[in-house]
Amino acid sequence: MGIEKLISVFNRTTASYKFYWLISIIELVEQGMVEIPKSTIYARMISNSWFTINYFKVSFGSSDQLQLIVNELLTLEPRLKIDTSKEDVNSILVYSENKKTKQLLNKLDDNVPHWFLSAWFPKQSKKVIYAQSQQFENDCLYALHRDTIQINPIWVNFLISNAKLIKDFCYWNLSLYLQVRNPNVPDIPSKLIKEAGRNSLTKQTNQYWKMVFQEHESIDCIYTGKRLSLEKNNFSLDHFVPYSFVSHDLIWNLYPIDKSENSRKSNLLPSISTHFDSFYKLQKKAFTVVKTKDSSNKFLEDFLPLTPDLSELKRDALLNTVQPLITIASNNGFQFYEKVKN
Repeated sequence: MGIEKLISVFNRTTASYKFYWLISIIELVEQGMVEIPKSTIYARMISNSWFTINYFKVSFGSSDQLQLIVNELLTLEPRLKIDTSKEDVNSILVYSENKKTKQLLNKLDDNVPHWFLSAWFPKQSKKVIYAQSQQFENDCLYALHRDTIQINPIWVNFLISNAKLIKDFCYWNLSLYLQVRNPNVPDIPSKLIKEAGRNSLTKQTNQYWKMVFQEHESIDCIYTGKRLSLEKNNFSLDHFVPYSFVSHDLIWNLYPIDKSENSRKSNLLPSISTHFDSFYKLQKKAFTVVKTKDSSNKFLEDFLPLTPDLSELKRDALLNTVQPLITIASNNGFQFYEKVKN
């Protein structure tokens, strides 16, 4: 069957399409499909990459065709938003009657289906690959037809039995591919698949910030100036540097914010010149309260990279951690928060 050919498909990868093409095929084979419309695969390629490109703003490279198509679809299809779920993106594209959308997806037909088979047909032209694949020569993975691909029968059971392993193999190689193109972006692997739900911040609220509220009764929102309190329950915990960039819930990046303002700020970036000093003062206040009242609090460990002896949270230590992250996030396309003028 030639497993080594499948393993070698990512050896010389200069575009993201190979990863998403194979991931999408495996997902469809898992659903029992062996003769698969190309358009169905293209829609799934877009839906699988949608959140990584739009929400996490991971760069696929300036000329990556898949990223260019995703960016264009965001303006072309009004039902598509940056955080639209994979299932909804896929459904919208599969059933879209928009001619421009169909033309855009069909751009993937120019190179994707046949170049993926280069491992089985090295240095062959598109015409030759199409012809030879239809005879399943060299035990290739699938046969190419004008509008469909047909999975080689000798591969079907293997793909189904090893689906998770193959997809993990794809995502591992994809993470390596993207990390090279995003050297300063943290935690690329967690940005490849939209999580079912974000981690709850209940423990951070109850075991850390509640102690601060009890000591000071109220805290001023750094954006609106509104007084926040446990009694009014009018606050949420927010990530100063957006979660969609840092992908963690470390306590030095969390702070109380007015609930209504939290929804508006979303994954926008705070301004260092406008918001950092208020953020630092709030973090220092909280750090001091918790360290005094509960020196063994586990969330204090989150500050170890900033202050190894946990003696004091200094402004420069927090600034030198936060500022580069905001700069990189901005360079990757994250927008800055602006206060609504009354």
